[in-house]
Amino acid sequence: MSTKKHTKTHSTYAFESNTNSVAASQMRNALNKLADSSKLDDAARAKFENELDSFFTLFRRYLVEKSSRTTLEWDKIKSPNPDEVVKYEIISQQPENVSNLSKLAVLKLNGGLGTSMGCVGPKSVIEVREGNTFLDLSVRQIEYLNRQYDSDVPLLLMNSFNTDKDTEHLIKKYSANRIRIRSSINPGSQESTRILYCLSPPNTILHWMLGILQVTVICLNLYTYLVNWMP
Repeated sequence: MSTKKHTKTHSTYAFESNTNSVAASQMRNALNKLADSSKLDDAARAKFENELDSFFTLFRRYLVEKSSRTTLEWDKIKSPNPDEVVKYEIISQQPENVSNLSKLAVLKLNGGLGTSMGCVGPKSVIEVREGNTFLDLSVRQIEYLNRQYDSDVPLLLMNSFNTDKDTEHLIKKYSANRIRIRSSINPGSQESTRILYCLSPPNTILHWMLGILQVTVICLNLYTYLVNWMP
């Protein structure tokens, strides 16, 4: 049974061209705003802007291939080569270097509410073990690391507008613990991700590429968050 393929009309091409141009312009503006919000020196800023440009190139490619209805060639999707994956056994054999802890920060997403689990407030305050919440366990793990190695690893919480106020109140109880906690609303969380979700066509072959774009936006936001909050 043959499948009839619909050809695009000139009006369809014109419509898609216009919407893609607007989407690209919105994304470019959002990325520029993200770059302007960073507090970086000239060298780091140049590197960060280069990463944003690379992402924008990927985003433009997504728009073009979505319009042309490019299909994914699954035969070209391969697993990484063995020499590209570092096994855990090899990592565990490396000599312990405590000095690297001075470069470490633990960052956790803290934007979700626990309403679907019967909890009022952030999901991180749900009790999971012996009266401890998710957040309690995270604090205890990092505090153990700081005490064990006399380090100062901070915990950074990326809140949403729904969880920010409650989180600021909750973290006060850890003031006597050996851990520095900073929390703030994820910078650029609305502009960048909202554009991507609005462009998401349901049940298309290019969903995999959209997923890569969304993950990339999150990584860019994480990077900006770290450089702004790390001491």
